[in-house]
Amino acid sequence: MGRQIGKYKKNLDYSYSLGVSPTIELLKHKRQYVLKVLISSKGNRNEGVMEIIEVCRTSNIKVQVDDKLMNILSPKDNCYSIGIFRKFQTELSRGKNHLVLVNPGNMGNLGTIIRTMSGFCIDSLGLIKPSVDIFDPKVIRSSMGSFFQIYFQYFNDISEYINSFNNNLYTFMTNGKKTLHEVSFKEPFSIIFGNESSGLPDEYLSLGTSVSIPHSESIDSLNLSVSVGIGLYEISKNIKKIDRETVPK
Repeated sequence: MGRQIGKYKKNLDYSYSLGVSPTIELLKHKRQYVLKVLISSKGNRNEGVMEIIEVCRTSNIKVQVDDKLMNILSPKDNCYSIGIFRKFQTELSRGKNHLVLVNPGNMGNLGTIIRTMSGFCIDSLGLIKPSVDIFDPKVIRSSMGSFFQIYFQYFNDISEYINSFNNNLYTFMTNGKKTLHEVSFKEPFSIIFGNESSGLPDEYLSLGTSVSIPHSESIDSLNLSVSVGIGLYEISKNIKKIDRETVPK
């Protein structure tokens, strides 16, 4: 590679996929960006490691057995493979459904949300700054490699995002004017969530349709990744219902 490899820093032009599953997803979907793959000597009987080695062999990607470097990059004992890849840029497409996160601050939550949105066939993620670094290995690992299947784009503020697309806007808020069960989502849509600690400020009530997720009074709010999962599940049922109703009989 011609560079000194060390612990991840945001200003680096490369990042890591920590673990067998994320590295397999990297090789499946973003193979052109792979610089090399590290393998642990402890993982030589792991089926996933064998798959990684075979893909690298046929794709002419360097494989390096280096326990010392792997321990530096990932102190977890069960990390048998690490992919090192160049960072890349993507853009969101017009006419597609988007998930938009305003100022997300938790890397584990972001990775979980990426995996969840992929599970409900949403592949476009807008990130409103300030935001955590989507290339942080903690995000990639918590997404189980689903990160490599999505499109993402950063925006300086919500106005920049809205001016770039003509989607129907749905803001998820604890004080939303309609409950999730009352809303009929029209495509293409953008579902918008705030950060983990404060959610969306009140000015978002005037953007499109504000939506609340009903829950008991024993809690004041739901975890962000849980809210996104509930929203995506209900929306997927809504869309399937519309699709069934529009099929000619």
